[in-house]
Amino acid sequence: MSDRLYSSYSLYKNYNTPTLSAKSIARFDEEVWIPARFNDSMKCLEIGSGTGIFLLYLSSKGIEDLKGIDHDENLQNVQPDQVKDKFENVDVWKYLSTESEETFDRIILFDVLEHFVPEEAFQLILKLKSKLSNNGKIIVKVPNMSSPWGINYQFGDLTHKTGFNSESLRQLGIACNLQVDKIYDQRVGSRRRVFTSALLHKFLSWALLTPPPFWGANLYCIYSAKLEP
Repeated sequence: MSDRLYSSYSLYKNYNTPTLSAKSIARFDEEVWIPARFNDSMKCLEIGSGTGIFLLYLSSKGIEDLKGIDHDENLQNVQPDQVKDKFENVDVWKYLSTESEETFDRIILFDVLEHFVPEEAFQLILKLKSKLSNNGKIIVKVPNMSSPWGINYQFGDLTHKTGFNSESLRQLGIACNLQVDKIYDQRVGSRRRVFTSALLHKFLSWALLTPPPFWGANLYCIYSAKLEP
């Protein structure tokens, strides 16, 4: 069933070559670059890099040593020209099974972990941990299943297998012996919409007996390797 769903994934997602707007750059700056403390001398790997929008962003920030992998062969033809040579069409397990000692300063997984069952997600993060350089970090983004706004993201794709919230992201980090640096909402929309959403969530948090710790439809989590004693 899963193979059938993925074979039609390009039609479902309607892949197109992305362009990078000033608005997108500002959003990635706020959501990822600043919180995860990127700099242009870093070596980066993106798992499930899709159409290449974040690879294009990293390139625009001056990062030259970057790589993106994705298992969908239909993505090869939509990669932006600037990062075509940074993309590899390969299954993540096959990629990680090589004996390469290559390490990365930042490893990115946006909208990826939810495509795996919990044991696979654990094994994936554990393997990626071994690919981290000193002071390396893993940045993930998943639908937030503690929030009612995350339901559409989680159940709008039949290839999603596991739902995450802030607690299960912490549990995953602990299981992999990773430090959870930060968990935070993805905030989208205009300033006015972000402001009104914050007011609504503040009221709901007051009104409900057990409000979620985060209201955003999607969550970011930043992991870093713990220093050995």
